[in-house]
Amino acid sequence: MKEQGKIFLGLSVFVLAMAITYGLWTNNSGPGLEAAGTTALFLAFGLCAFIGYYLAFTARRVDSGAGDNPEAEVADDAGELGFFAPHSWQPLSLALGGALAFLGVIFGWWLMFWAAPIILIGIFGWVFEFYRGENQNQ
Repeated sequence: MKEQGKIFLGLSVFVLAMAITYGLWTNNSGPGLEAAGTTALFLAFGLCAFIGYYLAFTARRVDSGAGDNPEAEVADDAGELGFFAPHSWQPLSLALGGALAFLGVIFGWWLMFWAAPIILIGIFGWVFEFYRGENQNQ
C-alpha cells in the first residue's frame, strides 16, 4: 500500500501543476479564465490527494503486502477473493429496469412506472437469492 500511496500523491502533485498551468494559460489566451476545465482539474487534484493520503495513512497501520516487496511474485498476493454467485438472472433485471428508467428521463416520466417494479424485483431477488431455490444456505 505504501507504493500506491506514493503513486497517488505524485499524481496529485502533477495534476495540481497542470491545473495551475491550465488556469494561467486559458486566462492569458482569451477573455477570461476557463472555469469548467480548471475546476475539474483542481477537483481531480483533490481526489488524487485524498486517495494518496488514505493509502499512505493506512500503509502505516497494516502489515506490508506483497506489493511493497520488490522481490515478491504474483502468487504471493493470491488468496481467496470472496464468494460470488455462480449464476444469477438478477443483474439482467436490474439492467433492464435501469435502461427503462433512463429512457423515462428521455421520453417521459410515465415510463418510470414500468421501470421501478423491475428494478425492485431485481434488487430484492439479488439480496434474497440465496434464501430460496437450489442455492439456498450457501
